Amino acid sequence: MTSRVRLAVGLPQTFAGGPVEVAKLRAFLQRAEALGFESAWVVEQVLGSLASLEPVELLAYASACTSRLRLGTAVLLTALRSPVHLAKSLATLDHLSSGRLIVGVGLGGNPRIYPAFGFGPERRVARFVEGLEVMRRLWTEPGVTFAGQFFRLDGATMMPKPLQQPHPPLWFGGHHPDALRRAVVLAAGFMGAGSASTATFAEEAVLLRRLCGESSRDPATLDVGKRVYVAIDRDRDRAGRRLAQWFGAFYGRPALAAEVSVWGSSDEVAEGLRAVVAAGARLLMLNPVFDELEHLEAFAAEIATRL
Repeated sequence: MTSRVRLAVGLPQTFAGGPVEVAKLRAFLQRAEALGFESAWVVEQVLGSLASLEPVELLAYASACTSRLRLGTAVLLTALRSPVHLAKSLATLDHLSSGRLIVGVGLGGNPRIYPAFGFGPERRVARFVEGLEVMRRLWTEPGVTFAGQFFRLDGATMMPKPLQQPHPPLWFGGHHPDALRRAVVLAAGFMGAGSASTATFAEEAVLLRRLCGESSRDPATLDVGKRVYVAIDRDRDRAGRRLAQWFGAFYGRPALAAEVSVWGSSDEVAEGLRAVVAAGARLLMLNPVFDELEHLEAFAAEIATRL
């Protein structure tokens, strides 16, 4: 499969009203690799009424089912986690996947969940930034002595270092201008959220280019992707209803589906995706939320050649 824009897929990670279908996951992964998709991505939602698999463990399984497909997180809510444990888990995953890991990080859009993890959201940005520094140093330095506001290390050593050197590529997500500024300074890439419309993503892409100019960074060195919730169905109303049902379960906002998704016939979907590319995406993460295997085949047969 060839296309001017790189194509990725969102993994089947949620299971509404039924068991977790491991065979379906394996079939999806192996078919995505066979069809030539560049990468497969997961999201993090620990709490919620919709069954959703934990992202790092899911990518460990994905690494065992594939050999070429790159594996990404979009995004891990790293401020909710111990950076020491997470650095170890991700370094391990980078080895298990033979260096195919992409680490997408962010703060998440729901600060109300922070107390469930033992702290409030008031200083979550500082905790996020400090945690990333701890992870980077554990990945790259033989011994780490660090005295921060949240974490303290005294000659700490972590082995093995990640297979990718100096560490797996870091991608950032977020909407606030400060989050985009951090992406320009610290990240290899930026992933536009699936819960953001094409118009919002276009504004973020413009701001990213401006911030690159202000920091003397070549915009071509910052990869830019966009998660897009996609439903292909000649019956546009039926696809819209199914998207709204999933959005209600996952985001608690059924109406959000119509604001951010691309759905309808293959012609309508191709047109919507071309608009995302025109807005600035160099990678499209196509994310079906039902009939995932059928969508995978349709993406390759009906969509890829039109992009």
